[in-house]
Amino acid sequence: MSLWLLLGGCALAAPVMTHVARESWSTDQGAHGPLVLAIGVWLLSREWPAARSVARPGSPVLAVALLAVLLPFYVFARVTSTVELEAAAMCAILLTAGLATVGGPVLRRLWFPLIFLLFAFPPPDTLYALLTQPLKIAVSGWAVTLLGALGYPVAGSGVSIQIGQYEMLVAAACAGMNSLISLTALGLFYSYIRHSANWRYMLLLVLCILPVAVLANLVRVLLLLLVTYHFGEAAGQGFVHEAAGMTMFVTALLGIFLIDSLAAPLRRRLSARAVAP
Repeated sequence: MSLWLLLGGCALAAPVMTHVARESWSTDQGAHGPLVLAIGVWLLSREWPAARSVARPGSPVLAVALLAVLLPFYVFARVTSTVELEAAAMCAILLTAGLATVGGPVLRRLWFPLIFLLFAFPPPDTLYALLTQPLKIAVSGWAVTLLGALGYPVAGSGVSIQIGQYEMLVAAACAGMNSLISLTALGLFYSYIRHSANWRYMLLLVLCILPVAVLANLVRVLLLLLVTYHFGEAAGQGFVHEAAGMTMFVTALLGIFLIDSLAAPLRRRLSARAVAP
């Protein structure tokens, strides 16, 4: 039964992954998907030798019960062609197959690679908009406040910013909000590889990812506004627009590295507390 479950799971995954690659990975918001998938597969291969020692087939009754619910959900997602639902159904079916094939203890040991792989799939649009809209408004407001304090003729309303004779709409792409998921994924990967043995410090470092990403987004918006004001709209929407995106990404990664370096004393203290009797 285990072999058939694995083969069936792979057969169901193939069309879903094709749809995800076409609808999500080809966009700015999901361009990180192939990289996350490759890293996730590498993490699974890295952790599997240690997890294999506790592999035991799970309950076939539980697997059948779960599949009785998940397969109709998968069919519904395919019929409606909703990529987020398809990805969710596929992941649940594959986890069920893994539970029946190698057992729950193995899945618990592989918890991080399995969670990390979820970043390869698109989040629901409504959830993504709900999370990023307040951040876009906040970044816009901070940019207006900072440039106004420096004497620039700037005003804003919501995500619309007027600087000089130019008006800029801080959309998700312009604010760099599309990079939040990829930055979070890379931050989680860095934290796990470097500090998985110290889960308390790892958790603290993970909590720093979002503020660092938002700060990097603010740097990008400020850069675009200043270039547009001093050199014109064509300069702000040309090469500098793309370069600002890379600047934001590098700024966020360097910020995570800097926090990790500055927090070394705290890391050593938490490590000592963890090994203390």
